[in-house]
Amino acid sequence: MMKRIISAALTICLSFSLLCIGTGAASSSVKQETVQALGILSEEADPTGRVTRAQFARMLVAASAYKDSAEGYGSSLFQDLKGDHWASGYVRIAIEQGWMSGYVDGTFRPDQAVTLEEGCAALLKALGYDASTLKGAYPSAQLSKASSIGLLDGVSASRGSKLTQQDCVHLFYNLLTAQTSTGTVYGTSLGYSITNGQVDYSALVSANTKGPYVAENASLSLPFTPSTVYYNGAVSALKAVQKYDVYYYNANLNTVWVYHDRVTGTLTGLSPSQTAPTSITVAGVSYQIGTAEAAYQLSSQGRFQEGDMLTLLLGMNGEAVQAIDALESEAVYYGSVVSSAKAASTGSTTSSAIASAQVTTQITCTDGVVRTFYHSGAPFSTGSLVTVSTTQSGTQVRSLPVKKLEGTVSKDGTGFAGYEFAAGVQLLDTDGNGGCARIYPSRLAGVKLSGDDVRYYTLDASGNIDRMVLREVTGDTQPYVYIIGIDDNSSELNISVNYSYVQNGTVQNLSGGAKYAIKSGGAMLVYEKGSLKGMRQLASVSLDSLSALSAMGGGKEYKIAENVQVLLRDSTSSQGYYRTDLSQVNGEDYKLTGWYDDQEHSAGGRLRIIIATPD
Repeated sequence: MMKRIISAALTICLSFSLLCIGTGAASSSVKQETVQALGILSEEADPTGRVTRAQFARMLVAASAYKDSAEGYGSSLFQDLKGDHWASGYVRIAIEQGWMSGYVDGTFRPDQAVTLEEGCAALLKALGYDASTLKGAYPSAQLSKASSIGLLDGVSASRGSKLTQQDCVHLFYNLLTAQTSTGTVYGTSLGYSITNGQVDYSALVSANTKGPYVAENASLSLPFTPSTVYYNGAVSALKAVQKYDVYYYNANLNTVWVYHDRVTGTLTGLSPSQTAPTSITVAGVSYQIGTAEAAYQLSSQGRFQEGDMLTLLLGMNGEAVQAIDALESEAVYYGSVVSSAKAASTGSTTSSAIASAQVTTQITCTDGVVRTFYHSGAPFSTGSLVTVSTTQSGTQVRSLPVKKLEGTVSKDGTGFAGYEFAAGVQLLDTDGNGGCARIYPSRLAGVKLSGDDVRYYTLDASGNIDRMVLREVTGDTQPYVYIIGIDDNSSELNISVNYSYVQNGTVQNLSGGAKYAIKSGGAMLVYEKGSLKGMRQLASVSLDSLSALSAMGGGKEYKIAENVQVLLRDSTSSQGYYRTDLSQVNGEDYKLTGWYDDQEHSAGGRLRIIIATPD
């Protein structure tokens, strides 16, 4: 199963906890992050602090095509600003480009605060508007023009006011999206993507983010001291870094992203070839190869070959950044057995890891990924709870005892039974037939778990729950179908019933010597040890309206399952029903009927099937 790959731009957007670009006005936080990413403003700047003329000159240059030209460019143009002044290079560029000017007494007054009208005059010149193109006298003409082209959007300063750092956040963001005197968008002339009047932030940050790098020890090699550190997507600190963690950084944002994401297992495939591989299969899961170093390590010129036990270090997109020898302390998995059988003969393979294995076992691990392990010993029954330890010397799969825990999950989904959930906690709902579903804490918010609901859990070094395996709490592991026909040919001596049903848009038939208390409509198939043992009718409700997450029917709200089956009824076709998307139906044009599982836990009770019949 191909590990899902998230685009770098989207991952960065999520890591920053920012909204992706839309059609509305950019928020203050997005504007601030953007100008920081461009190096126009520093993250340490006090939002209420006054902006000096020297600082404004630096901002102007940073927001121009000359942003990389100021260093070593300074000279003594003014008697109060010598060549060794930190801002001399920026001021020289600002003077030469005509954005700013000195005073008649030969001074520049670098520490003097900038007023709104002075700032607008400089930005208008950068956009190509000079005094001859403005109507009226200074400063009314400058302020009027700045307002008309959107430079003042979000700016709180008024005429005569001294600009603050926050004012400059808005001014310089608006500069990037404003039209120049020639009718082009200023930011596009600098190579930035502007969409719907907003800077494409994700692309901007991607371009300024360096990495991936691998930590050779429990510290990072950085050209700056970061003010923000994300560890696996959560705010953290550099002390959390471990050897072999993968990291990225953005110097403009003073931000570092660290990922502790590894997979250990047997290398069983390289594609399209071992000579020049672009993807690798480890423990039955395929990963894209994301770096030249990893591609070399895994190629025929490298030291790894099919059948070897290894550890992949994964980056922010789940891609393989580097391959190293299997790490005993890191190669531990927990999960539920999907299948387990005696291993097939490996023929003439040179792989000692596979050749010595007696059993091939597929396991849905607590992170939701199905992995394949080769090991000695006996096969495990489907649905068994196991732990896997993989080392360079081999793989060991062991049964786990039940480890119960009872209580009520907090209303905000952050803790359970006196424990906090760790950041990135892995929650897996399971059944006895190998069915598994990865869920998230919000799904369990306020839910009471008791009896056999919790099969197993582990705690991290801080005493927080980092893994928990559940037993049929959500109903997500069960197969749901829509019965469209029941043909009962039973006699007094023989039971013969054919059930026709739609599952995921495909019509299927089930015949045999079993008769179930079921009618046409939504149903759940009940399996035991891989064999069908029954059918359970779902409850139905007429729906009035739909949204992406819920539906209304009879004055009650019903939550919609993430994998809900939406079937469009077509009375003109022999097939009768077609799978469609939730977004394609509504309560105005269709008669909607929902079928939901009546689960004991509030974590269940989701709409599993929705039938849409055209009015």
